[in-house]
Amino acid sequence: MASRRDFLKATGTAGALGLTSMAGCIGSFGSQPYNDGTVQFMMSPTEPQNYMMKQYGPVKEHLNSELGDKADVELQYASNYSAVLQGLGSGSADIAETGPFAAALGVKADKANIALQRKAYGSWKYTSVIVVREDSDIESVSDLKGKTIAFADMTSASGSLYPLWMLKEEGLKVGEAPSSDNGADFTGTWSGHAEAFKTLQDGQADAAAVGKFITQGDDGYVDGVRPIADYMKDYNENGIPRAPMVTSPELSEENKNALVNALKDAPDSMYLGANGMPNSETPEDKTEDDLWFSGVRPASLETYQPVIDVANSLGLSTDLLDSA
Repeated sequence: MASRRDFLKATGTAGALGLTSMAGCIGSFGSQPYNDGTVQFMMSPTEPQNYMMKQYGPVKEHLNSELGDKADVELQYASNYSAVLQGLGSGSADIAETGPFAAALGVKADKANIALQRKAYGSWKYTSVIVVREDSDIESVSDLKGKTIAFADMTSASGSLYPLWMLKEEGLKVGEAPSSDNGADFTGTWSGHAEAFKTLQDGQADAAAVGKFITQGDDGYVDGVRPIADYMKDYNENGIPRAPMVTSPELSEENKNALVNALKDAPDSMYLGANGMPNSETPEDKTEDDLWFSGVRPASLETYQPVIDVANSLGLSTDLLDSA
């Protein structure tokens, strides 16, 4: 299974394209989702375009096999999370993979319905952490007042949304974050999980707010860093639900169920990418292209209500996705 670090090694990066630039532009999408004979499967731009096309190729093939002559499946690569929700909300996309934060905002705006939850690294949930260097005198979240914090992408659940919630919970003002650090009790920067963590390690930030996965070595936290907050350990043992797949509100219940059933019963081979081999068995001269997740199960709004609650507590809406 691909780790978040694996994709950084992938070569041949292609620039993110807007929906109107994709093969099969918005003007040619059917006005009736799925019933026009095409299932538009939209991918959020979390990794390079050509890499994700390889990763999700077997997903396309599996869905085509399961749906038979009912519809043909097309993969679409969106320019940003906002484009994903716009596509779903308008019915020009039928199903999409996205992050829990974007999905929560999409549900709030009536632009998406929760369909499936993904499993990765043996779990259906994960956690957010705030870490500092081992030699730091910072001992608690409240000590971060006046400090510099490196966050992941502003729309990341584990690298932005949940850390901001933890900061607010401990009495710090978050101001206009994550759009900016105006009015906040700290100086914030937003980039990616790996970049934010490296910023801390290089001494350019006092703390990093990231997904725990990026901080781990073979035996726990990598040398030189330690946590001062862990959402799952310190606040909610249920953690953050792993990223969902969502469907268009315009999709009929019958068609939605057909997609959900096809994916939940998929064979292991669907997760192995274009080369059909587990990353652990992929030769060095080939790109590791496993999907980062290894299973899916049906999910509902209830599963992601905690994410929606956190977004509400921070006063966030889909406007954030437009500015990301």
